[in-house]
Amino acid sequence: MGQKRAVLVGINYPGTDGELKGCLNDVARMRRCLVDRFGFDEAGIRVLADADPSTPPPTGANIRLELERLVADARPGDALFFHYSGHGLQLPAETGEDDDTGYDECIVPCDLNLIKDQDFTELVAKVPDGCRFTMVSDSCHSGGLIDKTKEQIGNSTKQNRTQQRREREMKPPPGSGSGTGLCASLVRIVRGVLESLEAGIHCNRRGQQQGSSSSVQSGGVQGQEPDDTKAAKGGSVSIRSLPLSTFIEMLKDKTGRHDVGVGSIRTTLFHHFGDEASPKVKRFMKVMVAKLRHDDREAEQSRAPRGVEALAQEQDTHSVEEVYAGPAAAPPRNGVLISGCQTDETSADATTADGMSYGALSNAIQTILAGNGSGKKRGAAAVTNRELVVRVREMLSKQGYTQQPGLYCSDEHARLPFIC
Repeated sequence: MGQKRAVLVGINYPGTDGELKGCLNDVARMRRCLVDRFGFDEAGIRVLADADPSTPPPTGANIRLELERLVADARPGDALFFHYSGHGLQLPAETGEDDDTGYDECIVPCDLNLIKDQDFTELVAKVPDGCRFTMVSDSCHSGGLIDKTKEQIGNSTKQNRTQQRREREMKPPPGSGSGTGLCASLVRIVRGVLESLEAGIHCNRRGQQQGSSSSVQSGGVQGQEPDDTKAAKGGSVSIRSLPLSTFIEMLKDKTGRHDVGVGSIRTTLFHHFGDEASPKVKRFMKVMVAKLRHDDREAEQSRAPRGVEALAQEQDTHSVEEVYAGPAAAPPRNGVLISGCQTDETSADATTADGMSYGALSNAIQTILAGNGSGKKRGAAAVTNRELVVRVREMLSKQGYTQQPGLYCSDEHARLPFIC
């Protein structure tokens, strides 16, 4: 067996309109789980958390640096793990082109320097054969974060959505059988809300969903296990989120630019972060600069500063289609993604009545791993990636959550144990 190494990122965005409560606790619990259950050495685990001054800040550049180091040193037999708890974002294409899901799925570092799905795809493509990279993203719109990887469980990619739409068309319409589909749906929604209230859960959404943040509770002690038996009363259910409009306002504050809109997010990121911006953003800018030059060379020189043009030209991309399709290469073979939800869904950030906060996906994974070993720690019975996601989906559904975690990997990796 080779080395076991991990990068864990938790971002609560304190003091912002997108503040969350459970992300640091997710990371603390996962760190302890990696050591106690999976045999990781403390020295092999890198943590980046925005409310922990003892760790590097989880900026886009720092996260990318740690992930590049993780993969660069990988050897056959190694087990690599990346856990992310924080906001996710779904960006529409600015040019009419799109990728496997129709959007850019991103994670949101503390400095808003987005890391995109294609960035993860290119990272995983560097993982050598015989080494496995497992990624858990407890964030909104996380389905398909490793672009072009086979979707084992879920309906985020176009291929799976088309297949499932055809299957639905083959079924009788709701209400044609015993009972009505609408009635059954309403019953499930009401039951889920009641169960959440009885469990004393306060829900925030880790992504784009309208809501407010009027009911904010303490995040609890980092690394503490939630005690659902203490959360019988006093809970509330609300939605607090990071709509695209909120992200734009945060980006305006960050960059000092007040002309940021949906159609200029990528150019704003490039102008502000430069070489530290997402590689996909830099490729996009190269295409835009080339278009400007083609349309009007003199106007282009006034619009794009020379430094911006020079940096953009370093990117080896020649068309918009190339930017969104990504480099011509086979799908990454050695990556496993467990997403908190589908691309068009949100992931919940929950707080119990006694102030204990966590991500719904992260908590479900910890609960299943603990139960799978019947109380044992290291050396406990292994659960496969497919089994874990199936059981997590069942657990979250029973708890009243609507998010549907997904699994993205090869057929072989779906049958392998989670992490190692």
